[in-house]
Amino acid sequence: MAAFPSPTSGASLILSFRLHHKTVVVVGSNPLAASRAFSALEANSSVVIIAKGGLEGACQELKWRAEQNQLTILDFESLPGPSLQTNIDQDAGALEAYLSTISSVSFVVVTDTLMNGDHRRSFASAANLAQICRSRNIPINVTDYPDLCDFSFTSTHRFLDPNDNTSTSLQIGITTNGQGCRLAGRLRREIVTKLPRDVGGAVARVGKLRTLAKASKTTIPETDAELNEEGSTPTPNQPVAQRSSDETAEESARRRMKWVAQVSEYWPISRLAKMTENEMANILDGQGGLSSVSVHGKRTSASVHHHPGDSEVNSLHELSLSPTIPPGRILLVGSGPGHPSLLTVATHAALTKHADLVLSDKLVPAAVLALIPANVEVQIARKFPGNADGAQNELMEAAVEAARRGLTVVRLKQGDPTVYGRAGEEVLYFRAHGFEPVVIPGVSSVLAGPTFAGIPVTQRGAAESFIVCTGVGRQGKEVKLPGYERSRTLVVLMGVARLPQLLDTLHSTLDSVSSRRGGAPYPTNTPIALIERASMPDQRVIFSTLHDITAALDSVGEQRPPGMLVIGWSVLSLWDKGDMSVLDESAEERDEERVKAWLGGAKWRVLDGLELGWEGL
Repeated sequence: MAAFPSPTSGASLILSFRLHHKTVVVVGSNPLAASRAFSALEANSSVVIIAKGGLEGACQELKWRAEQNQLTILDFESLPGPSLQTNIDQDAGALEAYLSTISSVSFVVVTDTLMNGDHRRSFASAANLAQICRSRNIPINVTDYPDLCDFSFTSTHRFLDPNDNTSTSLQIGITTNGQGCRLAGRLRREIVTKLPRDVGGAVARVGKLRTLAKASKTTIPETDAELNEEGSTPTPNQPVAQRSSDETAEESARRRMKWVAQVSEYWPISRLAKMTENEMANILDGQGGLSSVSVHGKRTSASVHHHPGDSEVNSLHELSLSPTIPPGRILLVGSGPGHPSLLTVATHAALTKHADLVLSDKLVPAAVLALIPANVEVQIARKFPGNADGAQNELMEAAVEAARRGLTVVRLKQGDPTVYGRAGEEVLYFRAHGFEPVVIPGVSSVLAGPTFAGIPVTQRGAAESFIVCTGVGRQGKEVKLPGYERSRTLVVLMGVARLPQLLDTLHSTLDSVSSRRGGAPYPTNTPIALIERASMPDQRVIFSTLHDITAALDSVGEQRPPGMLVIGWSVLSLWDKGDMSVLDESAEERDEERVKAWLGGAKWRVLDGLELGWEGL
């Protein structure tokens, strides 16, 4: 049985290079050469063009860039040719002589082999150029001769910041590995049009936020995993201690970087693109729990909603002259698992018809927030690691304050408010302050998440019941997990960040550990599904067993919160032809064979994206 997925050949290793103090040599001086030169210049490389005819034979763009001292153009005829001892052609000898004079060449690009170009270089001549480069361990790309290429170019787009129309550091590139270059360009355009116009600005602002987060009076090594996002934990929800008043500068820097990760993961792109430095400072300070945001590019404020008598607010007689402002109301609303199509009619009406102010959890996706009219203020809870309780309190205070001004406040929660959504605390708080909230249920991810993954939480022959629990208790304390019952499905919310501890509790037989479990230990071959971003276009499901799920999660790269766990034999019951024999007499004897057939002999399986039938719904 394979421990890890087998590699499938035919792909490219896609890298991004920093070319400071490096040189790119481009052979040819046609418009394609100009395009390659421009890409290299944007990567801060020096560019040398070598072509027949030198400057006079170059295209207009290259001539202009040479006049601006952006690059150098050399004529093959002006370079030394091959020595008498070599049997290579004139151009190859000239290239060899030139390469021997410099030591910082990143790669060579040959463009005068363009299929429909004038005076196309022959394959034999291009092969000689490739041989010269490879003898010096210099990668080479030869246009329209893929057999001579060490690398290929992706179809690339660099995003602009719509605020000032400047180029940002965000780029995307796509390759078909030689199977359709024109199609790659089309796919690139379609991807670009589907991304928010201000995504480049969002990257620029997050970059600034990241720089501010790492600033500290205490020098902290850049190798610190918490400060190096590429080397840190792949989930922004890694548990942390509550913020203390005497934290060190190092602890403060780590906390701020976690908040950067949370903002990057949860805030709408449009919100990130409009962050000011003052707002960045407030985010990193972490004292507050809310952040005003307009998802339509227009900021509003709930405080400007006027009511009769507002003009008399400064009058000495306001108590007798100003009519009483009617009290507002608070709607405690569930947004469902994430897909806008799963909003209930009541929730949709609350957001689009009744809301004066929306106080949203950070997990509510941008697609749902985008439904809110432009004149409605939206505030997102900053429940980042270490300040969740403080943010929760501030959020409830904001709801009461707005309702007292006569506003209709929609308190928007992911999933269903009563399923690990702190609805109880908020209901009691609002009631104590004179408001009886209207609780509008939402489609719970407890049921919707498994369904989107093709898993029934109950199924005749596989699961007679299910139980729901959380992976983390109040203030980060451990919770007591239920014991194993073959006929029961276990759904765990908010447990992915504590997966190793959770798994240890489920299957350990040690008394010190099993005391945290209310029943028998789980067999290590019990099926498990880790469902990330259920119902969203980038949904991902990892199927495995309790024994291998940690390795599976580590193998798939960056995590996609929020995530949930579904554990039990119902996980495999509808796969392929299905398996309804789990609860048959002596069925345990065939569990190893059952799991092997389900996973196809591998340790895990990963499914990316929604089923095709959900497109357009």
